[in-house]
Amino acid sequence: MSTAFLERKGLENPRLEADLLVAHALGIERLQLYMRLDQPLLAAEVDRARDLLVRRGRREPTAYIVGHREFYGRDFQVGPGVLVPRPETELLVDRARELLAGYEAPRVLDVGTGSGCIAVTLALELGGSADVHAVDISADALEYAEKNGVRLGAAVTLHEGDGLETLRRLAADRPFDLVISNPPYVEPGEAAGLDEEVRGHEPAVALYAPEGDPDRWARALCELAGSVLEDRGALLVELGHLQAARASDFAGPKAVVHDDLSGVPRVLELRPGA
Repeated sequence: MSTAFLERKGLENPRLEADLLVAHALGIERLQLYMRLDQPLLAAEVDRARDLLVRRGRREPTAYIVGHREFYGRDFQVGPGVLVPRPETELLVDRARELLAGYEAPRVLDVGTGSGCIAVTLALELGGSADVHAVDISADALEYAEKNGVRLGAAVTLHEGDGLETLRRLAADRPFDLVISNPPYVEPGEAAGLDEEVRGHEPAVALYAPEGDPDRWARALCELAGSVLEDRGALLVELGHLQAARASDFAGPKAVVHDDLSGVPRVLELRPGA
């Protein structure tokens, strides 16, 4: 019945989502559901499961309902006020690891960290000697980033404030080996094209670029790159699906764009000193 309910609501993977939500209501893993097929549910369990299914039927993100989302093989706590991590963003981490291979103590800044999924993952993947910083203008987002760092055992220094100003200030002390960012790149006028669960629930500050200027943050980071990076340093920025065609305009001829697993140009790489 739970699968049929979500199917009527038009969700793409009703069976999977129903299983995840019912398992969460019961406090068990999804695979354990099949071990309980012959066990009747208590009335309280039915009520909890029904409430979660109704919330999902109203297009509240599953990640918000269950309170977590996997990223790079680790569970990150998420909720209202923070962007839900996407699989395509893992390409940023992949490329960062390649660029920093061989560094003993790389200095890294994640601009607009949100849940901290990029910064925390890099701190863990690069090892304890890495000097990883993360900045976000949202205090709510930084609460999630702090929780995730503590829970997963990652050493990340968090900063609250404007990302560009913080980047300039921190780089004045010592330039970075890597600056990495998944900035807002959706134009407000394109909001209608987003899924309802994204448009209606995820934070606007993490989604939308200034009206009429979807390249604002990527361009600003590219303009700063030469002054905030070490000579061998690199900038990695996640792009929207239409931005790659304009990348050479705002990033210059040294920029390279990497495709994600779906073949969409997704990650801009700029190495000003190369």
